[in-house]
Amino acid sequence: MCGIVGYVGTRDAVEVLLDGLRRLEYRGYDSAGVAVLGPRGVEVRRVQGKLSVLREKLAKDPLRGSPGIGHTRWATHGRPSDENAHPHTVDGVSVVHNGIIENYRQLREELLEQGCRFASETDTEIFAHLISRALQDGSTDLEAAVRRTLVRIKGTYALVVLSASEPERLVVAKNASPLVLGLGEGEQFVASDIPAILPYTRSMVFLEEGEVAVVEAGGARLSTLDGSPVQRLPRSIEWSPVQAERGGFKHFMLKEIFEQPRALTDTLRGRFSVADGQVALAGLSLERSTLQAIQRIYILACGTSWHAGLVGRLLIESFARIPTEVDLAHEFRYRDPVLGPGTLVVGISQSGETADTLAAVRMAREQRAEVVAICNVVDSSLARLSSNVIYTHAGPEIGVASTKAFTSQIGALCLLALHLGQQTDRLGAEQIRSSLEALMQLPEEMDRTLKLLDAPIRSMARRYLSTRHFLFLGRGFNHPIALEGALKLKEISYIHAEGYAAGEMKHGPIALIDEAMPVLVLAPKGSHYDKIVGNLQETKARGAKVIAVATVGDHLIAELADDLLQVPDVAGPFQPLVTVLPLQLLAYHMADLRGTDVDQPRNLAKSVTVE
Repeated sequence: MCGIVGYVGTRDAVEVLLDGLRRLEYRGYDSAGVAVLGPRGVEVRRVQGKLSVLREKLAKDPLRGSPGIGHTRWATHGRPSDENAHPHTVDGVSVVHNGIIENYRQLREELLEQGCRFASETDTEIFAHLISRALQDGSTDLEAAVRRTLVRIKGTYALVVLSASEPERLVVAKNASPLVLGLGEGEQFVASDIPAILPYTRSMVFLEEGEVAVVEAGGARLSTLDGSPVQRLPRSIEWSPVQAERGGFKHFMLKEIFEQPRALTDTLRGRFSVADGQVALAGLSLERSTLQAIQRIYILACGTSWHAGLVGRLLIESFARIPTEVDLAHEFRYRDPVLGPGTLVVGISQSGETADTLAAVRMAREQRAEVVAICNVVDSSLARLSSNVIYTHAGPEIGVASTKAFTSQIGALCLLALHLGQQTDRLGAEQIRSSLEALMQLPEEMDRTLKLLDAPIRSMARRYLSTRHFLFLGRGFNHPIALEGALKLKEISYIHAEGYAAGEMKHGPIALIDEAMPVLVLAPKGSHYDKIVGNLQETKARGAKVIAVATVGDHLIAELADDLLQVPDVAGPFQPLVTVLPLQLLAYHMADLRGTDVDQPRNLAKSVTVE
């Protein structure tokens, strides 16, 4: 969730670092800083607040030189402050770090007893002290000092170290937090995510768990923690930095909402044949016999990806008739689940770096479960951890509140469910063909829906700006969408919202419904229609303002609702791909009209890479 950038080369490091950190602002952060090796040794500038504050400080007190390291921090150990901002520097050793040192209290107490003085409340400062002390005995170089330090660390890290004692290199290391090297000519780059360095190079090397790299202007040398050399060819990144620009939209989130038809098309493209009634997922290496032996599926995810997983469960049970459970990854990993042969685990993460999902998938692999990853980032940790990967091809998602990644995940889950149904002989070619034909129509339907609803929803949102609480209700495939709609609203507008299965309304939430509690009801035509109409009437009877998402041409809902948002008539399993659209637009316009930071909501980060 924090951002890291490093540079070694002939350019002035500060501008490269600031430019890279700016491209990582989507991760969320509360402080920022840089360290550069210049004529006066290692110098540091760091501030609480945004990069604009750091730029102001550098304008008054500039830095020059190379190499350099930079960081944007989201507070874990220690409050947001200048002192707790990275980089942390001790005796010419400066470090930036993403992750958490789990045994930092023990190490801190040990260092205090040895006479060390700490300048911050962070766990990261431990690295600077340990590396500095390892260098002071004169028997080791920077790389060896970093290795000696890492052996003592329990926890997660993406670490970059700069030292005045070795002015021509950076030493970097990775364990469970993402880190990528960018290879240039006569200059090298380090970052926690690709967008930071993509303007400078497309040639990238991704560090694996427990690896260390020495980065110099002429190149990078990789090895394992025990010193064994590692040879890895770089990958060429194909997507352009232009994809990360707003393209005329006011916010990245709005741009990404409107990119969903294209993202879904790209996710589906080349993965099925309507004529043959076949789904072909190239990223799956599971044999037909293995799939036929699956007795249970666990879908593991967090946040919005968990909501996609809830839709996935219904899809898989509907199409493939395989019992499926959906777990929050951070709960699953601690509940001693029963896994093993006959179990398929599906891990979902937009970034592929969600710490809890990674840990849960590792545990599943240790218990011999088959694993499939659904993620958006090529060569992410989740993709590398899993032997089977379905990439969503949504492109870079910059807004912290996920939109196009969510609908792309549902698209990937549709294909997985159909593939499982096909391989287990529970679906015939004609059934698959009709489902694929329906899927093919959805991008166009989504595009039309977004264009029709955007302006009316903005107008409607103005009437609810003073609202303090919202209730979202849905049934069947639209229950997860009620949860997702409520999450989006509270994430970016800071309005309290709850999503519920509509049948649960009389088991508690109905006590809250009155004239001050708007209720958004997902009521498209389908098998749950009569029941959801009854729920809608119950809310109206208690004086609530009702916003209804209904199928085009539904006159009954039009008469009952105070505000009507119409979506196309879509088959039940695929309804989430259209019913979520007005909820995303409502959350966006409510937040924008309230003046919140839509793309970087407070206290949130794009990739939750620590527990």
